[in-house]
Amino acid sequence: MVEDRKLAVLRAIVEDYVATQEPVGSKALVERHQLGVSPATVRNDMAALEEEGLIAQPHTSAGRIPTDKGYRFFVDRLTNLKPMSAAEKRAISGFLEGAHDLDDVVQRSVRLLAQLTQQVAIVQYPTLARSTVRHIELVALSTSRLLAVLILSTGRVEQRVVEVPLELTDDLLGELRIRTNAAAAGERIGEAAAALGELPDQVAAETTRTYAVVVAALVEAMSDHGSDERVVVGGTANLARFGDSFEMTIKPMLEALEEHVVLLKLLGEATSSSQVTVRIGAEGPYEPLASTSVVATGYGASDGALSSLGIVGPTRMDYPGTMAAVRAVARYVSTILDEA
Repeated sequence: MVEDRKLAVLRAIVEDYVATQEPVGSKALVERHQLGVSPATVRNDMAALEEEGLIAQPHTSAGRIPTDKGYRFFVDRLTNLKPMSAAEKRAISGFLEGAHDLDDVVQRSVRLLAQLTQQVAIVQYPTLARSTVRHIELVALSTSRLLAVLILSTGRVEQRVVEVPLELTDDLLGELRIRTNAAAAGERIGEAAAALGELPDQVAAETTRTYAVVVAALVEAMSDHGSDERVVVGGTANLARFGDSFEMTIKPMLEALEEHVVLLKLLGEATSSSQVTVRIGAEGPYEPLASTSVVATGYGASDGALSSLGIVGPTRMDYPGTMAAVRAVARYVSTILDEA
C-alpha cells in the first residue's frame, strides 16, 4: 500500500514538473492531485523517494524534481500508454495516406512525429538488407532493350534499362518474367540475389547471355545499400521551447543531429515493431546528450523489412503521450508499406 502511494506521489511529481517546468512541493501535490492523504504524509513519501534517488531538491527550500532514476522508475511502471484520441488517429491516417512514394512517406512521418510530440523527430529509411522482393516486372522497350523494375517490401522501387543480346520475343520476355519472380519474389535481398545468380546456368544455352545481363541488372539494383544509413530529422525548431533549462544541451544536440552515425546509434535499440524503447539520460550511447531521452520503435512491412523511428528531447517530457505517438506513427507507416 505504501509503495503504491509512493508511486502515485512520484507520478504526480513527474506530471507536474513536465507541465510546469517548476520544482514541485507537497502543498501543490495535495492541491492538484487526489492522493487521499495529508500533506505531512506526502512530505514523508517525498523524503523516502528522495532517499531512494528518485527525486531531488535542486535548491534549498525548493520543491522536488524527478531524477533520471525517477523517470526510469516511472516509465517502467507505466501499465498503459495514453490512448490516441479519435481525432488524432484520423489526423495521422489522413496525413500519411496521402503519401505517393517512399520518400514522401518518410518525410511526412518525420513532420507528423515532430508535430505530435513537439520534440525532434528521427526516421530511418527502410533498411534494404532486411527487405524482401515483392515483385519483378520486365517491360520490353524495343526488340533489344527492356526495363527491369524491382519492387521491394519497403515500398522502394528500383528501375534499370537493360540491353539484351537476343531478340526479345513475347515468349522470351514471359519466360524471363516467370523465372525471375519464381526465384526472387518473397525472398530476402541476399537470398533473392543468390537465387537469381543461378538462373543463367538453368536455361537453354542460347538464352544464357540474355539471362545473365538481366540478372546482373537486378542484383546490382539489390546491392544499392545507400538508403540503409539515410536518416531524416524534423522538428529542430522545437528545441527553442525548452528555454534556459535545456540551453547547455542544445549545441551538442544540434551537432549530433548533423551526424547520421550518431542518430542511428540513438535509434539503435529499436529493433522491434511491437515494443517502444525508452532510453533516459546517461542510458543513451552519446555522452553529450546525457540530459536527453530517446523514445523509439521499429517499423516495417509485415514480411520482414524493419527500420526505426523515434524522437529525442529533454528528459523532462510527457513519456506516456510521446510513447503513444511514436507507436501510433510506426503502426500507420507499417500499414502503408504493407499496402504499397
